[in-house]
This record gives sequence, structure tokens and C-alpha cells, in this order.
Amino acid sequence: MLRLNGVNENLRILIETELRGADSPQKVEQAVLAIFPEFPRDNQSDEPTLGKASNVTWSAEQISLETFLKLLHDYRILDTALDAMTVDFDGQKTKFRLLRQAAIVGKVAFPLPNEQPLGGVISVTLEGEHLGDWLEAATWHKGRDITPRSIKDDNAMGEDGEAVTWL
Repeated sequence: MLRLNGVNENLRILIETELRGADSPQKVEQAVLAIFPEFPRDNQSDEPTLGKASNVTWSAEQISLETFLKLLHDYRILDTALDAMTVDFDGQKTKFRLLRQAAIVGKVAFPLPNEQPLGGVISVTLEGEHLGDWLEAATWHKGRDITPRSIKDDNAMGEDGEAVTWL
């Protein structure tokens, strides 16, 4: 099976997360590293205290997507991932978010668009000339031999997160 990771595949990868208010840097780091273990650990931030809230953004470029993609395959959420990862797809760039609360236990979950979940998010921006083909390949599974899928097709997830099916 082909294993993609985004690095050395002509993609620009940006991983970001914001620490705000009472966000614990240790717990945020644990969540990010569970999904992106190559994320740099040199993000030194103090634990928030009364009167001194967190207010910092951590970001890193060209971080491997290998663990993230493996989790999508392991949990068999490839079609959901394709839909969630391409909500803001413009042909060469996409941005999507992952729930940090799920990430801290090694799981992948996508918030609904415009949702501001408790626990914060990890933002992922991907950019590249053939990004659509890469996203479809990265989320491919054998079921697509029977029911083909493509970006923003008739089987895509609805705005409310519910499945849309053929009639």
C-alpha cells in the first residue's frame, strides 16, 4: 500500500494551534504530538495562572502527515476526512481543523464549520499544484472501487455534518 506523508510530495504543510486563556501548554503539546509527532517541541510557554492567561500561537511547516493519515486509515474515517479536509478547498489550497480534545487521546475528529469547540483546534493548511489528486490518494480505500468518491461529489458531507446519500 502506498503511504503518503506530504513531505517531499510538492506540498506546503502548515500546522498551527493557538493557546488562549487557560490552555495548558503541556496538554496542548501532548495533543499536537499525538497526531504530528515531528512537531517541534521547542515551544516554551508558561502554564497560565490567575491574571496571566495563555496567548500564543504555535506553528511549524513541513511536518509529516504520516501519523495523521495512518489514524484516518486505522479508524476508517477516510470518506469523512476527504469531505472535512476539502470544505475550504480552492483547487490548490485547503485549510481544515482537528479537535485537540480528540487528538490528546490519539484520535482524529473534525469540528463542524464555524464551530468553536472547547479544548481548541489544530489547524492544518495544505497547498500544492496537484493537491486534489493528493487528497484523494491519501484517503483512498478499497470501497472506492465499488463506490467512487471525489472532492465535493454528490456523496459529500452536508453543511451540518450529516451524510448526504444518493436518491
